[in-house]
Amino acid sequence: MRKKRNYARPHHPDRVYSNVAVGRFISYLMEDGKKRVAEKIMYDAMDLMKKEAGESGDALQVFDKAFENVTPLVEVATKRIGGANYQVPREVRQERKFMLAARWIIDAANKKKGKPMANKLAEELILASKNDGAAVKKKQDTHRMAEANRAFAHFSR
Repeated sequence: MRKKRNYARPHHPDRVYSNVAVGRFISYLMEDGKKRVAEKIMYDAMDLMKKEAGESGDALQVFDKAFENVTPLVEVATKRIGGANYQVPREVRQERKFMLAARWIIDAANKKKGKPMANKLAEELILASKNDGAAVKKKQDTHRMAEANRAFAHFSR
């Protein structure tokens, strides 16, 4: 019997900024179904980014720039051929790009210690918008690995 088809679900904007990307990020930030807690963390982080940027900056611009800098173009996928495992580079699908970037930013913020999550998230987003920080390093490592395994590109799926 065939598997049930997984239809794409519409993404809803968040309450404050009416931005779909912020709404999706809040959903990725959420743990145990506690959306209000995730929203509070995100909006506190946005307020901190607004203060950091001063009058000239906009928290939404910093957020968008951070995602632009963290979004990967290529990744490696393991493929087994003739008893050997190869890391085959391939382009990242459009739907997966945002998810990977969000995951990397949240993981980088979680690894920092000693501050509330809103502060850590704001700090990581500001660093990512300046093309610095752990999430950008993760993207660069992924690109470097794909470049190193470019010889196996002909094995792509």
